[in-house]
Amino acid sequence: MDPFIIPIEFDAPAEKIRYEQKILLTGSCFTEHIGNQLSEMKFDTLQNPNGILFDPLSVAHSLISYLQPETYGPEDLFFHDELWQSWKHHGQFADTVRENTLHKINSAQQTAHVFLKQADWLIITLGSAFVYVLKEQNKPVANCHRAPANWFAKKLLPIEDMLAALDETLHRLLDFNPRLQIIFTISPVRHIRDGVIENNRSKARLIEVAHQLVNKFNRTCYFPAYELVIDVLRDYRFYDKDLVHPNYMATKYVLENFMEHYVEPESRQIAEEIRKLQVSVKHRPLHPETKAHRRFLEEQYAKTVDLAAKYPFINFSEELLHFSAKK
Repeated sequence: MDPFIIPIEFDAPAEKIRYEQKILLTGSCFTEHIGNQLSEMKFDTLQNPNGILFDPLSVAHSLISYLQPETYGPEDLFFHDELWQSWKHHGQFADTVRENTLHKINSAQQTAHVFLKQADWLIITLGSAFVYVLKEQNKPVANCHRAPANWFAKKLLPIEDMLAALDETLHRLLDFNPRLQIIFTISPVRHIRDGVIENNRSKARLIEVAHQLVNKFNRTCYFPAYELVIDVLRDYRFYDKDLVHPNYMATKYVLENFMEHYVEPESRQIAEEIRKLQVSVKHRPLHPETKAHRRFLEEQYAKTVDLAAKYPFINFSEELLHFSAKK
């Protein structure tokens, strides 16, 4: 035990994540930090079908919308800054053509519906207890899309409101997919624009909501991403220049703890083999025309073929194409 680090307890599930399983991740931008790395290690993941979502009400609404799935129409969009957009989706869905926006949204809805029905794990990362309410319609939005500030009223959500929304969501999710296991976590990204004190109030409410839900529902647990950064690393060295977002070292540390405590040993071993393979994929040769580089590609292609035969439940088609196309 490191005498200079406060030990932390993990609420790890008895049954841990395996490669053969599907993982849906939703929530704040920190969701994508973890999700991108899991995806790079070839876990079967689907990330943020609505795009990045910060507050629990938006997360709850999005998850419920996948169950039907909900279909969006022209009346669900608005036009601003030359783009058709949705108040319930990230700007990545915006388009200058309304039909294109609707197509992207409804395709994501259908994909999420199918994936959620088959998913074994759902990781929900809550980012902020603040919500922005569109004054004209008196409804909370998931994203302000850089619209004028006077269009919105900012509100710190009561614990009771967040609990009610997520409680109903979990009941419906577990009815829709009874084998689903859910991991709650709180984003360590600091929402300093809210103010230091208000950010801490917001995170405290999210932590309380997550733990009340975990204490109530059997198929849920809590992963302390927030605590690992704030209470274990607890140093600005582990943040980017904006002093808000955890940097590569911090994110790597969080992922290592996630893998150690929430992923089964055999899958961790497979992940390490794939990590080494990905290093080779990212290799950029100084002299690609040399025999030495062609030999390197042939060796890596052979290793990938072996991995594909050894782990038939993992798709290595991209890596095989990468090494074969460059030979």
